Amino acid sequence: MKNTKKKMIVKKLQRRDYLSVDDFSTNEIKSILRLTADMKAHSRRYRKSLDGKMMALIFEKPSLRTRTTFTVGIKQLGGDSLLLTPADINLGKRESVFDVAKNLERMVDGIMIRTFGHDICVSLAEHAGIPVINGLTDLEHPCQAMADIFTVIEHHKNLKNLKLSYIGDGNNVAHSLMLIAAKLGTTMFVGTPESHKPDQKILDRAREVAAETGATITWTADPTEAARDADMIYTDTWTSMGQEAELEARRQIFAPYQVNRELFSHAKPDALFMHCLPAHRGEEVTDEIIDSPNSVVFQEAENRLHAQKAIMFELLRD
Repeated sequence: MKNTKKKMIVKKLQRRDYLSVDDFSTNEIKSILRLTADMKAHSRRYRKSLDGKMMALIFEKPSLRTRTTFTVGIKQLGGDSLLLTPADINLGKRESVFDVAKNLERMVDGIMIRTFGHDICVSLAEHAGIPVINGLTDLEHPCQAMADIFTVIEHHKNLKNLKLSYIGDGNNVAHSLMLIAAKLGTTMFVGTPESHKPDQKILDRAREVAAETGATITWTADPTEAARDADMIYTDTWTSMGQEAELEARRQIFAPYQVNRELFSHAKPDALFMHCLPAHRGEEVTDEIIDSPNSVVFQEAENRLHAQKAIMFELLRD
């Protein structure tokens, strides 16, 4: 019976989009996470699983991890990728999102897009008759969240018995983490300035899901409260791409939220440090924390490869 149910979940994921963590149910997320673990442990089993499949990789923002992991990932599954930059497309200016979607659906098997406005990602998915994966928008970073929670699982098997704390800017990373924590029954604290809280609609949605799963999603303006007794402390850059004009103002606002020795001391002694990278050392995190034995940031980065392979496999397979 369990095997039948699992096959039904897998079949349901085929040809779907992954624009938000909320696009997948709790069981579907668990299925992806199980597959991620199997792909990481037994990568050779999947060498030809997407043989002949082609992914278009659209980058409106620069990238190291997203570009590398999607490019390497699809090739490790037997497929290939095509890189499309603003010089090639210039979405919405040189060519409409509709026209790009209608062209690509006839030429490739799936699209990954890393862009600014979430509406661009949604519009692309609406018009393209092939799976679209959100590689990052200003609203969400769902592939990162899948890799993050997989990293947590590798260190803490029971997600219901730990505290995950995010401290810093209530941004796209925080949004996706809240949603996946809620789906999986995890206690999560989000510590941000009042002026940079997470999007209220996403916070409300995460709490709505949490009420069904037994999770707890708590926002606080107090970074010490967020860090207290945490099993994992997560932070991200204070100034994301497109916010460079706010750099100095943000440094002042977020200074009390720096993950340093003093703040980290409020977490559990064996608490782990997480960051989606790139890190601005000396701003959101100090060297002594990100380079400490508690840090799992590079394992977390590697897990982008495995999690995204699982996502592509489930969405693109025949």
